[in-house]
Amino acid sequence: MGRRGRSLFLTAAILAAAMGHTGSAPADDGRLPLVDAHIHYSHDAWQMLPPDKAVAVLRQAGLKRAFVSSSSDEGTQKLYRAAPDLIVPVLRPYRRRGETGTWFRDETVPDMLAKLLAANTYAGIGEFHVYGDDATLPVMRRVVELAHRHRIFLHLHGDAKAVDHVFAQDPEARVLWAHSGFDDPEAVRALLTRHRNLWSDLAFRSEQASGGKVDPRWRALFEDFPDRFMVGTDTFTPERWYYVVDHAEWSRGWLADLPPDLARRIAHGNAEALADWALKK
Repeated sequence: MGRRGRSLFLTAAILAAAMGHTGSAPADDGRLPLVDAHIHYSHDAWQMLPPDKAVAVLRQAGLKRAFVSSSSDEGTQKLYRAAPDLIVPVLRPYRRRGETGTWFRDETVPDMLAKLLAANTYAGIGEFHVYGDDATLPVMRRVVELAHRHRIFLHLHGDAKAVDHVFAQDPEARVLWAHSGFDDPEAVRALLTRHRNLWSDLAFRSEQASGGKVDPRWRALFEDFPDRFMVGTDTFTPERWYYVVDHAEWSRGWLADLPPDLARRIAHGNAEALADWALKK
């Protein structure tokens, strides 16, 4: 099968998977609304799944909004133009795939970001990957300064040390910690306790719940920090778009095990509050 044939096959499969759940029902159908805080729509995704089809998948999942970033930013802009009511645009510092371990040494990145921030609407910068003391490098410092200047959040994929470095540079920064650092609940608790402007997404994590029941350690964490968590899928490869609807339904399953107000905050309230702050609503 050639590239075009594979693309058409994957597009049809993703749409079939989405429509197989609830037909063509809109988001406002009685399901718990969700905001997916971790969606990517990079060049290989838009080549496979055109913007109107991608928007159809997001709506089929019952999403109120989706935080979208891409490599390059063109993908984000394509989706934002297609559905400005749905897409929360986030600016990724990658021009293409394969820059996760090099971007923070590329001195052209801050100027690229500054130009895009001046030209377009964004709620944040990220998702970007940075670990440890690399978060103190000049490029990363300029990214923190740009977020401060434009009053937007940082979507950081990294370890606790990198998060600490960001807040040491700008104590008023607002940081969304991708995947909650893939850390255990105790480590996540420690970082949330240290930083009042830190939020955690749960993208690409499943240990917080099993069989529709929330793990006791995670339940305690959610209850103690009800305003800090949000759900996400992480479509880091085009094939991950298969799982957007499935992940939404799975998330609703375990959120139903929480008190309704807490479930609503994690499902959409916390993400909406962060987005509205950044978009000045």
